Amino acid sequence: MTRPTAELYDGYEQVRAEIDARPPDRRDHVGQTRRRIDTFHPRRLALAVAEIVVETPTTKTFRMRRPDGGDLPPFLAGQYVTLFADGTTRPFAISSGPGTLDRYDLTVRRVPGGRISNLLLDTLKVGDTLTSTGPMGTFHHNPLFHGEDVVFLAGGSGVAPAMSMIRDITGQGLARRLHLIYGSRSSDDVIFEAELAAVTGAHRNIRVDHVVQDPAPGWTGRTGLIDSAAIAALAGPLGGRMVYVCGPQALYPHALQQLTRLRHPRRRTRFEANGAPARPQDQPHWPRDLPPEEEVTVTVRGTAFRTPRGRPLLDALEDNGVRPESACRSGECSLCRVRVLKGEVHSAEEARLRMADHASGHVHSCVAYPLTDVELDL
Repeated sequence: MTRPTAELYDGYEQVRAEIDARPPDRRDHVGQTRRRIDTFHPRRLALAVAEIVVETPTTKTFRMRRPDGGDLPPFLAGQYVTLFADGTTRPFAISSGPGTLDRYDLTVRRVPGGRISNLLLDTLKVGDTLTSTGPMGTFHHNPLFHGEDVVFLAGGSGVAPAMSMIRDITGQGLARRLHLIYGSRSSDDVIFEAELAAVTGAHRNIRVDHVVQDPAPGWTGRTGLIDSAAIAALAGPLGGRMVYVCGPQALYPHALQQLTRLRHPRRRTRFEANGAPARPQDQPHWPRDLPPEEEVTVTVRGTAFRTPRGRPLLDALEDNGVRPESACRSGECSLCRVRVLKGEVHSAEEARLRMADHASGHVHSCVAYPLTDVELDL
């Protein structure tokens, strides 16, 4: 019988004896690894309201801390956490900087029909505790690909991730240049106005320009919308600069149109995911003969219910007590994916569906709409 190759080397017997003499390693390596992963990427967090800052008549910042006072998981400026409330979930961008891990600042603005945002503004008080996911999202700065000179177009509470990026730059003393062009409905709606003014006065690499639709008397800044003329006048030639866009849904097609007029390449524009389209029937591949208000039947795990075609599957499932895992609610994270066993579903343009999911019949339920009676598998 041929001897193992290792036994042919000098010292083998000594090494073998030392190994045999060692006590067995009974440490729980798998458990230790799981705990370390959960420290930095937890599936769930308990967040307690430590302070509430009234930013404007329609906006508050909820300063959230761990109930035990410990540090929160690290995040990248521009990321969000998803809050669980009222039987559903909603993502909120972190507006504090990544250097202050004793808290997450969540800046929430009142919007018409805002089920969770308005609930938080009306009912949340200091001492209350909410459950959230860990930090998530891809809407953050990567210096290797995005460069060190960026432009950020923000509208309303879409300034929250921009504020996190600005606080990251100033907190670390980075040389990165950021030009924020911030649109607000009125001069009373400008969030972080005093801090933004102070930052621009102290840091030459941060520039902020406001564009107000309905200014108060005495307003001397730019008025109207963030259009191509405003972008060109305020930012100058964009060149190869990365442009970030975050705000209400209406800002996204508008910003893309204005940037296209300036011949800014689409690949140098980053849009933050911001919910399912309110009017999926306006998208090009929605069948024109199917009214969105008509109801169809959804069947899942033996339970059937009726829902309008124009309501996202995720919302319809939650309305009927079926709650898939979810986070971004914008077609990005894929946590809410379901498999379509029967029927036809409209996937919105926002859906970032992997080829493998598409091939296996999966859809992102947060941006999927049932066109016919459908049967789903979670």
